Amino acid sequence: MPTLLIWHGYKFRFYASDGPEPPHVHIVKDGKSAKVWLKSLEMEYAHGYNAREIAEFSAKIAEHRDGWMESWNDFFGI
Repeated sequence: MPTLLIWHGYKFRFYASDGPEPPHVHIVKDGKSAKVWLKSLEMEYAHGYNAREIAEFSAKIAEHRDGWMESWNDFFGI
């Protein structure tokens, strides 16, 4: 399970089993979870997060998207 970043308690990661899906990142913090598609930056789900938290971590994903796409491709051999 590669962790891409830990920032303000948010853990941005993907899982080894995620390879068949399009590139995305999971965001976990304090029992909450979200999933965001990296190409479109669309949110698949956000369980337990409020609008402020979503805005915070969404901005961080946009900032790091290109590098995380490279990490995804490297990890899955794409």
